[in-house]
Amino acid sequence: MDLEKQPQKQPDPRAPQSAAPQSAAPAPALRASDADRDRVADILADALAEGRLDAEEHGERVDAVYRAKTLAELEPIVSDLPAPAAPAGSRPAATAAYDPAGAAGDQDRVVAVFSSSTLRGRRRIGPRTTAFSLFGNIEIDLTEATFTQRLTTIDATSVFGNVEIRVPENVSLRGTGGGVFGNFEVQTLEADDPEAPVVVVNGYSVFGNVEARPRRGKRIADLIHDKLRKHLGH
Repeated sequence: MDLEKQPQKQPDPRAPQSAAPQSAAPAPALRASDADRDRVADILADALAEGRLDAEEHGERVDAVYRAKTLAELEPIVSDLPAPAAPAGSRPAATAAYDPAGAAGDQDRVVAVFSSSTLRGRRRIGPRTTAFSLFGNIEIDLTEATFTQRLTTIDATSVFGNVEIRVPENVSLRGTGGGVFGNFEVQTLEADDPEAPVVVVNGYSVFGNVEARPRRGKRIADLIHDKLRKHLGH
């Protein structure tokens, strides 16, 4: 039987050409660094201080920050909060004199996640310190620190952890905070010298402990500007 060859149909050049399917791999999620987590924690600390977040919500969000693995997980945590303002000036010299009215400076960050961290010794203390403990232990000892501003604020959050803060007995110590199945305790103290530095502890604990108190017998001599020191020396 003869087979009749069928002519091959040519494609119409006027017909729209369908694009070849491409298998575009999704972009890999960028991993978050410690600096990224600290940046988001700073935003949360500012929001707590400004009253945008209460202590309980602040603790929940900070917990989420240090559990986040990627930048995509960090972004929603602060999506409803304003970005931090850029610093107004450059870092002051380490030998800056004590300014009873307050001075700008770098922020210290102390983090302990299933570990221990310590901040102590002869060092210049900045105006704000952020401490976060997750199943860890943090010790902040300011008894030998050099204060270069009137107000020093410590934002301490403990989740199944411990944060202990010690200050010299000749500074003022104040605090505000609370806890959920945890302990928040600040032994308030008012210094005799009205120009002495003031340490304010903002704390929140979840099944943890935040404690601040003066260390008796520990005093620092370089609290006061030269004029007041000379006056007290008479």
